[in-house]
Amino acid sequence: MQAALSFTELLELATQTEQQLKGDGVLSLALPIEGLDPLLHLPQLEEDDSFQFLWDKSPGLSLAASGRTNHFALSGPKRFELAQHFIDSSLSRLVCAPQPIPAHARPRILLAFSFFDTSFDTKNKLPGIQAVLPRWQLSRGSGKGWLRLQMNAGSGTIARRLAEELWLKAESLVAFSKIVKEGYEEKEYPTAKVIHSSVWEENYINPAKRGLELVDKHELHKLVIAVRQYLILEEPIKPLQLLHRLRTEQRGSCRFLWQINKRDSFFGASPERLLVVRQGQLRSDALAGTSSACEGDSQLLQSDKDRHEHELVVSEIKKILHRHGMYPHHPSRPYLTRHGHLMHLHTPITAYLNGQSPLSLAKALHPTPAVAGLPQRDAMDWLRSLENFERGNYAAPIGWVDTHGDSELRVAIRSARQQNHQLELTAGAGLVSGSVVEEELQEITLKLAVMYKQLNLPIN
Repeated sequence: MQAALSFTELLELATQTEQQLKGDGVLSLALPIEGLDPLLHLPQLEEDDSFQFLWDKSPGLSLAASGRTNHFALSGPKRFELAQHFIDSSLSRLVCAPQPIPAHARPRILLAFSFFDTSFDTKNKLPGIQAVLPRWQLSRGSGKGWLRLQMNAGSGTIARRLAEELWLKAESLVAFSKIVKEGYEEKEYPTAKVIHSSVWEENYINPAKRGLELVDKHELHKLVIAVRQYLILEEPIKPLQLLHRLRTEQRGSCRFLWQINKRDSFFGASPERLLVVRQGQLRSDALAGTSSACEGDSQLLQSDKDRHEHELVVSEIKKILHRHGMYPHHPSRPYLTRHGHLMHLHTPITAYLNGQSPLSLAKALHPTPAVAGLPQRDAMDWLRSLENFERGNYAAPIGWVDTHGDSELRVAIRSARQQNHQLELTAGAGLVSGSVVEEELQEITLKLAVMYKQLNLPIN
């Protein structure tokens, strides 16, 4: 194993770190480890806990995490504030080794929200927020890799244990690196066999018609009705193999995985940033207006309906940021951006922070009109009434916050949830003035077809 530190130096760092502890804290130690791909090596990080997380923007930040040093889950209207409190409390207890590290190797709190703050599904209830300080963190950025281990101090001396466990894990990752790489590169992703699929079209027509009535009566400016399709598979999909393949098909998206346990995983490739915070500057995406990439670039730009829908999203994000004392900037016209087989209208919006925490802004921005509607509160109430399923993590924020306050939260669209052999696919379309229900039905069909292709599912 090639490393910038010897084991003796690593042990000395761990000992110095432990001496900084005051009371019951968490020790965090990192080791440079070259040439490893977090996506390919996530299985080697596996813990008895079985929690796993992936954040893959290759090229860009790639982060794999496993196990839970500290974690937090709850539901309710104060979930963003309490999640921020958990972040502040966890990071204040964290004692990091005094070593120079790149930004991608900083400790992170991992976050997965549900769309609504409280679930009404008693059988399949998801918390409004899940937050995790992981035990293992393997990151790569600009071609450089780092492995990090975080351990609760407890009452005993743990410096040697921390250093030994980190060193041995790094050695094992390097030893298995060629085997893991060859296993992904040589095998084709198999076509999944669908035993049963639910019919979703009939569950969309009437809610969409009702939503369009509300828009036409000016009770709502916009409403995004979603549908869910349930599939029973002969064998469960392997999310990591799928996400590896999507690196080439969804380069502009962020691949993600949130696996609570081996029987329950939520994964996808999101094209939409809810927010990115870097060194005191915020970026948010307005992403609304969709067409097939094969239909050409001009269709979206010339569509009055799509331009109107997109402008509603841009305007609302700007209003929210203004209310928080920020002065947003954006291009005068939307860009066209391609994500796989879909084309979108895209306007990046930037602003300097005004002392706001990432999660206070996330609370204000979620859900954007791109995934819910306008006015926000009224749209949310109507979605509860018109959609016949719990959205769960679909279209909700997912991401991380690091020790310097930098963060990234994506809107979890183009996603799927797998529980054993059952796979859930969710997609929606925005209803605005000028919408036609049949055309919105076609848009959802297109989005589901793209997801079928990504998942290597047979299209009926």
